[in-house]
Amino acid sequence: MSDGNMTFWDHLDELRGVLVKIVVMLAVLAIGAFIAMPRIFENVILAPCDATFPLYRMLDSLAGMWPGALDLKPGFHVDLVSIELTSQFMIHMSASLWLACVIGFPAIIYLLWGFVAPGLYENEKRGIRKAFIAGNLMFFLGVATGYFLVFPIAVRFLADYSLSDRIHTLVSLDSYMDSFFTLLLMMGAVFELPLVAWLSGKMGFLNRDFFRRYRKHAIVVLLIVAAAVTPTGDPFSLLAVFLPIYGLWEFSSRLVPPAES
Repeated sequence: MSDGNMTFWDHLDELRGVLVKIVVMLAVLAIGAFIAMPRIFENVILAPCDATFPLYRMLDSLAGMWPGALDLKPGFHVDLVSIELTSQFMIHMSASLWLACVIGFPAIIYLLWGFVAPGLYENEKRGIRKAFIAGNLMFFLGVATGYFLVFPIAVRFLADYSLSDRIHTLVSLDSYMDSFFTLLLMMGAVFELPLVAWLSGKMGFLNRDFFRRYRKHAIVVLLIVAAAVTPTGDPFSLLAVFLPIYGLWEFSSRLVPPAES
């Protein structure tokens, strides 16, 4: 049956089939993630809790090269505690589903694309294909930046922060995982800025003059955001977060058409 002859109920039935495929795929991925989660937790999710994490080793090397530039305590380690009876099981479940959604993100978009594609013109399909590839690459690049850069910096600062030597920091598993999920997904969303700018430029809502006019404002806002995420006071951590985000701003400005003269 051709797309033009399909009724509303035919489309609805097709959409239901797509959603069923998505649910089945996520269920399979979540089961696989659930089985592998203890190893993933030990080697990936909990890795930023130990001084052997790659970013910490790099920062420690910089601290040795420039004494006083970085205020880092030696032998960094974070011990997590579970204060609720069901916390570990619920985290096991939620982390498995979260990982399934992240891994299955391209397939989910592809299945939804297969549903809407028949109703698009050929030039629209080409544009969306580019957006699909770019969007997935930028999302995973953002998640990787969050994991290897932003989240570890936040963990190291917050775990070492102390109002008094009489106060001992105990980090709950729920708090750690909430921060882990939030920061990684936030960075994945932030890295979609170039795609949003490109689409806005294609639709005529945005041009390069916007980025030129508000560049100074953007620098101030992005510095504040970077300082809020990494309030350590040292320039290395601040720049490590600021530069990738500002780079996205400049990259986005190159993806939109120039202002009409």
